[in-house]
Amino acid sequence: MNRRALLPTLALATALSLSLSGCLAGENASDTEAVAAGEATQGGTLNIDFATYNPLSLIIKEQGWLEDELADQDITVNWVQSAGSNKANEALRAGAIDVGSTAGSAALLARSNGSPIKAIDIYSQPEWAALVALPESGITSVEDLRGKSVAATRGTDPYFFLLQALEAAGVEQSEVTIENLQHADGRAALASGAVDAWSGLDPIMAAAEQDGAQLFFRDIDFNSYGFLNATEDFLTEKPDVAQTVVNAYEKAREWAKENPEETATILAGVAGIDQAVANSVIIDRTNLDVDPAPGDAQRSVLEKIGPVFVETGDVQTQEQIDEALDTLFDASLVEKADPATIGSDS
Repeated sequence: MNRRALLPTLALATALSLSLSGCLAGENASDTEAVAAGEATQGGTLNIDFATYNPLSLIIKEQGWLEDELADQDITVNWVQSAGSNKANEALRAGAIDVGSTAGSAALLARSNGSPIKAIDIYSQPEWAALVALPESGITSVEDLRGKSVAATRGTDPYFFLLQALEAAGVEQSEVTIENLQHADGRAALASGAVDAWSGLDPIMAAAEQDGAQLFFRDIDFNSYGFLNATEDFLTEKPDVAQTVVNAYEKAREWAKENPEETATILAGVAGIDQAVANSVIIDRTNLDVDPAPGDAQRSVLEKIGPVFVETGDVQTQEQIDEALDTLFDASLVEKADPATIGSDS
């Protein structure tokens, strides 16, 4: 792998000249300046998330690709699990992680409210959210939710899935009690009867379905894409590390497409679910064969979701939404991605 590109003759001569005057880049330059000068980032930690709703992250972690690729740069890889898009957004905003996976809707919400993140890769087009109820509840349609309680994790795709479903069915939000519970807690509340319905997320939702819960409303168009996001500081200060991350993601995409059953096995192990449930999530409800460059396809989906944020008060103005849509996407790393460098000794 080309971890250290050889300097061209002219650049080498310039560097030698600078060294004689005591001004060689790197002696007094910041890390950002050094990277800008073409030097690889040395030392430090890459803080990156993994999540059961992001199968590519599970593959990369399982295979140890980032650890292998960044070893020569003395960079430690610290994996942090995200329980939901909201948790990934919190960690990104706090600087606890450099790279995190969310639904597209959650990335737009975060950027609209000032979180300095960029979407650098689209990891999937999933049908990962649906409305769920127990068979004995008598709930078979969105209209049946009037006067009922529904669990949903605020700031995540299932939450916005619920809002869109209510709007499409002509049900006012004031007619429904939305209980803000993390995904796993929402499933538990549904099972115990603490809520009447749940806006679920795979793979937890698929496990609940196997246990007898029913997906009474589905619409793939109400699901936004899976976004891999990075903080702007990370992209500016460590662009070479960011490129390695995206290279690994594209390697994982190739691997997952060639090995769907093995991908499901990895998911089953991490999520603690049956192989059959994992197969359903990966093979039946997750499309990994998508254009990884964030752009028009994702924007068209988010343009429909954006106004919902304003209506619910999650974002103050449509202008914030529009500005976020104009600044959220960064396809530059995907456009330069070379998955063949991952695991290569060249």
